[in-house]
Amino acid sequence: MRLSRLFGNTLRELPSDIQLESHKLLLRAGMIRQLASGVYSYLPLGFRVLKKIEAIIREEMNKIDGQEILMPVIIPADLWKETNRYYEIGPELVRFKDRTGREMVLGMTHEEVVTDLARGELFSYKQLPFMLYQIQTKIRDEPRPRGGLIRVREFIMKDAYSFHRDFEDLDSYYPKVYQAYENIFRRCGLKAIAVEADPGMMGGSVSHEFMALVPSGEDTVVKCSHCDYAANMESASFGEIEYELDDKLQEVKKVQTIGKKTIEEVANFLGVPPSKTLKAVFYSNGKDVIFVIIRGDFEVNLTKLMNLLKEPELHLATEDELKRVGIVAGFASPIDLPENIKIVADRSIKWGNNFVAGANEVDYHLTGVNYPRDFKVDIIGDFAKPREGDPCPKCGKPLKIFKGIELGHIFKLGTKYSDAMNLEYQDEEGKKCKVVMGCYGIGLGRLMAAVVEQFHDKDGIIWPLSIAPYQVHLICLTPKDNKLADISEKIYQQLTNEDIEVLYDDRNEGAGVKFKDADLIGIPIRLVISYKSIAKGGVEFKLRENKKIEIIELDKIVEFVKERIKELSINYQ
Repeated sequence: MRLSRLFGNTLRELPSDIQLESHKLLLRAGMIRQLASGVYSYLPLGFRVLKKIEAIIREEMNKIDGQEILMPVIIPADLWKETNRYYEIGPELVRFKDRTGREMVLGMTHEEVVTDLARGELFSYKQLPFMLYQIQTKIRDEPRPRGGLIRVREFIMKDAYSFHRDFEDLDSYYPKVYQAYENIFRRCGLKAIAVEADPGMMGGSVSHEFMALVPSGEDTVVKCSHCDYAANMESASFGEIEYELDDKLQEVKKVQTIGKKTIEEVANFLGVPPSKTLKAVFYSNGKDVIFVIIRGDFEVNLTKLMNLLKEPELHLATEDELKRVGIVAGFASPIDLPENIKIVADRSIKWGNNFVAGANEVDYHLTGVNYPRDFKVDIIGDFAKPREGDPCPKCGKPLKIFKGIELGHIFKLGTKYSDAMNLEYQDEEGKKCKVVMGCYGIGLGRLMAAVVEQFHDKDGIIWPLSIAPYQVHLICLTPKDNKLADISEKIYQQLTNEDIEVLYDDRNEGAGVKFKDADLIGIPIRLVISYKSIAKGGVEFKLRENKKIEIIELDKIVEFVKERIKELSINYQ
């Protein structure tokens, strides 16, 4: 491809509110363009990257006997009502009526569609197991799109679904997908780790997320410093921490704490550490207010709390909701609460004694509060967020906290969808049995952005060879000079004839512009033809990832490039 004919331009200036490097660089390099909030077009360079990612994913899915299909984006709402997700999912699910008045949705995920498809084709145990996958556009009306391709409203996703006669068969297939995902990310050049994850709205018993660890990531990863334990913060746990008990239980005493509402303010005022306080947090499911209590030096993990309570959605209670049930915000206490308020406690309230808690009276707190002597709870569980240095739940060594970008998610769905949609097969004895399912997703645009987050420098992107838009960036520094132009054209044709992908900068621009654009676009191999290089005996050869320059003789350049491509390709096999 001649750069003079390439659609799209590199950019020097961008809006000041763009934060992630991948967003900045993909825009500046002419890879993507924003159409609306969370909605992007892929320009030719970016689309070539996307198609290479797609090809790698397709190869790995086919290796584990995946069969590619394509399902619609427009879905009858009746299917989503069968599983009740039509009612459980909020405005992220785009709903509309067609011209006949029939309720429809835009596919944010395709469990219902593929289950409906399977129940029309699957009859006998002899057809099992099988796996179907697609690479398709999805729509999710995110409330706060951010980070360019990291969190968007329209995205391209590979989603796969496996069908099994029992859990044992699913358990034997799941590791194959796990390995295929590791292969995909390695072949794309990414450094990814698998972590335990919350299944969320997908349901199921077991799930893993694959994360790229980058400081700019929107997810938080909890990882052991010693063993293989790793989990998304949404599902992460930690072992019981060490704590000291006072020798004697104090009596409950009310003390004045004028204007002191936060844990830090109260602890400092009373001269105790936050670990000697009890924090009250109030949530609502839209009908009832739930009193949540946790030791003051911990934070509530909302996802784990919702899972514990089997509540599909909780939000922080509003002032009006608190007033309605007689709660004094900032001074609330688990002692003598109205009977109609459920108290849910984290296990950390057992890690200590003689706590400070609210008094249910403005400007007052209680000291000497002890569980279970002074208050009872309806449910006690594990929903505190792990902190840096807390003990690993598996080996007890200190936990580390990282930021990461989710690349893919795999689930053991079990019979969640086959139960709801009556997906059955007939076994050897003619008995009807529910199909056991697995689900496996990868966001292609997000993966592309994650690669840029991991591989860039101050000058631009550094694409891994396997997914780079082109393998070679050929630069002619003086294209108006007939001699240099002829040499460059000859090399361009020779490389192209060998099926080497070349972006040829034949523009009439200065060296500075050409080098800046080459660094920005980030193609792995750079060839520069100039008077200087010819005088030295050939063509300048340089890898984007380092500064070393070699001079290669003109008649050897094609074989040299082929050999270097072969060497570099080994890293992505």
